[in-house]
Amino acid sequence: MSDSRQFYALYLTRFSGGFGFVALVTLLPEYIDLLDPQPTTVLGVTLGAGLIVGLYTTGFTAAQTVAVVPLAWAGDRGDKRLLLVGALLAGVVAYALFPGPATGSSLAFVGVRALQGIAVTGAGLMSLAMVGELASAGTRANHIGKANASRFAASILGSLSAGALYEAVGLDAVFALVVAVLSVATVSVRLFVDRDETRIEGFPFADLALNDRIVAITTFRAPYAVAVTLVRTWVPIYAGVAASRGGLAYGALAVSATVVAEKSANMLCQPYTGRLSDRYGRAVFVLAGGTAYGVVALAVPLAPAVGAALALPAAFPAVGAVSPAFVPLVGLSALLGIADAFREPASMALFADEGAGQGVASSFGVRELVWRPGSVIGPLVGGTLMTDVGMAWVFYVGGGAAIVGAAAFLLSLVRLNGPGALTEW
Repeated sequence: MSDSRQFYALYLTRFSGGFGFVALVTLLPEYIDLLDPQPTTVLGVTLGAGLIVGLYTTGFTAAQTVAVVPLAWAGDRGDKRLLLVGALLAGVVAYALFPGPATGSSLAFVGVRALQGIAVTGAGLMSLAMVGELASAGTRANHIGKANASRFAASILGSLSAGALYEAVGLDAVFALVVAVLSVATVSVRLFVDRDETRIEGFPFADLALNDRIVAITTFRAPYAVAVTLVRTWVPIYAGVAASRGGLAYGALAVSATVVAEKSANMLCQPYTGRLSDRYGRAVFVLAGGTAYGVVALAVPLAPAVGAALALPAAFPAVGAVSPAFVPLVGLSALLGIADAFREPASMALFADEGAGQGVASSFGVRELVWRPGSVIGPLVGGTLMTDVGMAWVFYVGGGAAIVGAAAFLLSLVRLNGPGALTEW
């Protein structure tokens, strides 16, 4: 099979996974209203309504965390294409259950979200591992950037189409579309992607977790997970919550503009920045992107002052009344997307480089596990900072975490490679 057909089928896989995930996230508030969670006793333990709402997300992330190691191990030991098809089919089943059985009770919804988490993790790990193996070392970041761009495109289209379809015709149509997109991706993988003949014996997680270069990149990734989770989550919160809570009190369309600006900039830049990192080296792009992300995050609370100083408009067609901070905030969101576009394909290519011949799926599994603690801690820290200290401190801590991660990465590289650290990797 030609490499181009295989790459496009894998890009479609990334698109379908992102499309379904974002569609569900967009409709999560509707499920909360529909299921109206109440205190429930399970095995003699009473779960409060707030805890049950938390499980709507935790059920998904917990299943992802549990699934990473066995799925990555199976991918390196067996046929990644077969596992990818299986994960996509599991996704088809999960999304087919959301409009029916998942609306019956909160526990049923949590169970279907857990199945969704396993499907998303399996499809993400296998598709990235296959892109990493199929691409040559000199084109790897470029192809990973294109795969990620497909996911960002799905995030934008999935959010917009899910909301519009739900308002027009309800849940059934939304998930029928998601199932159709996943089904097309499944057939494309089966028809256009070759069987994976790579077989890695043993348990590559153990060796890769102690690999010097992977240890170096994880010193960056662990704090950076806190930064991205905080900043990416709280930019729309900052835009939308009431002024009494430290926000700008914008309407839904204005809030969406901040999200779309970040994702669009990231989507458009990643193929190009990936190609540049293939040419000029990975480490310098990780360092530059991480540092820039931290600096831009620190500037987010300055949006009102910048808007006032420049006497920017406080209203726009379609968006309506906002404030002079609107344009700077959208611009800063776009800059966050550009900064992350420098970091992400280079970082992912680093893991693929180190896993080549040793277990690419396990290498990406290590990458996934390192992200988990920060993605759990970040929202807890952000909520506490917002309510107890002030909204601006969410961005100060997030920006500081990114800069600390970049500094730790540079120190690790110098320890490994000496003064010419950034040119060695």
